[in-house]
Amino acid sequence: MSRVKIFNLLLLGLLGGCTILSPYVDRRRNPGTSDVRYLYTGRSTPTNPAVCYNSLISSDERLQQLADAECVKHKTGTHAVFVKKDGFACKLFLPSVAYYKCQK
Repeated sequence: MSRVKIFNLLLLGLLGGCTILSPYVDRRRNPGTSDVRYLYTGRSTPTNPAVCYNSLISSDERLQQLADAECVKHKTGTHAVFVKKDGFACKLFLPSVAYYKCQK
């Protein structure tokens, strides 16, 4: 393999690595469903956000910010209160999940 190919692979890996490890709210949509009860399939609900993260990289403050933003976005509360954490529940690089409850 040439040096140019190796450099390109390393560059893509470094650039993609920044977004792969960012925490996110686990709120996946179920396409083609009109019933609101079955529209979302992730761990999050409008009143109980769940944030997937990597415990080696993500801070508790960042997780709290994401959960608070989700509560405000869905108008279910003004802030999120931490409930519990679980491991090995999300994706490979973001295996942990933090559960919150929206409160006013």
